[in-house]
Order: sequence, then structure tokens, then C-alpha cells
Amino acid sequence: MVVGEVLRIFISPGHNFFGHHGKPAGQHPVEAVDAARCVADAGIVGDRFFEYKPAYKGQITFFECETFNALAAALAVSNRGPEVLRRNVITQKVRLNDLIGREFSVDGVRLRGREECRPCYWMNQAFGPGAEMFLKGQGGLRAEILSDGEIRVGSRLTVD
Repeated sequence: MVVGEVLRIFISPGHNFFGHHGKPAGQHPVEAVDAARCVADAGIVGDRFFEYKPAYKGQITFFECETFNALAAALAVSNRGPEVLRRNVITQKVRLNDLIGREFSVDGVRLRGREECRPCYWMNQAFGPGAEMFLKGQGGLRAEILSDGEIRVGSRLTVD
């Protein structure tokens, strides 16, 4: 059953916030791509969490465009895009929290939703004051990659 669509895909070669507690944010670019090569149990080729550690629960992350639009409206922010939230895949028409603990696929790549991608205090710096609080309970989805393949912008998310 089709449950959603991939609108955008982002990768970044380095960490801007992860591991930077008490230090300034990093300056690694976020790159929008049309496709991302996924490797089972490793992550997205070229992304900062690729081969981070075995069975890492955030090998790929997802975020709902509807939540991004609501966040931008609630905080009256119009000069930032969803890439600042540091999630890999921006989706529409899917409730990502419903995929926690479930297997799903994108372009034949099998994935398992592991947990909410909880927002942290860096969201207030990356997006704007109040972002962390607004995103509690809707910060996106951390997933593990179960099979190799490529996901593309315009792909459908399906749940068996």
C-alpha cells in the first residue's frame, strides 16, 4: 500500500551539531540530491552517518513536509528550508510516527522505522527559537536500511 512520497533528499559529509555540545556548530554543507545510494546496515553513501556503527538506528532519517510547513508558519520563518533540520528524506502524505517498528520500502529499498528522530536544542539555532519545543513528538523518523538500492526524489513509500 502506498502511504507517501519522497519530495527531497539531502546528504551532508560532516556533522554540524552531532558531537558539538558546548562548541560552535560545524559548517559542513547540506547537499540536495536527486537520488541516494543506500547500503544495508551502513547508511547512505556520502552521508555523515555512513558506516557510523553497526545496526545504527539512524542510518537514514525522514521528515514530513507538512510538519516543516506548520513549523515555518508557527514561528513565522520564511528564510530557511527543510535541509537545516538535518534529515535525509523529506516526505509528504505519510505519518512517519506510524512507521516506528514497521518495515516499509522506497524504490525497492527495504527499511525499518526505529524511533522518532527527537529534536534537540540545536533546532532553535538551525531553524529558529521555539523549533525544538514545536517539534517534540514530530521530529521525524530514524530508520535502518535493510537492503541495498537507490531511492529517488518522486518515489513512493510503501508498507506491505
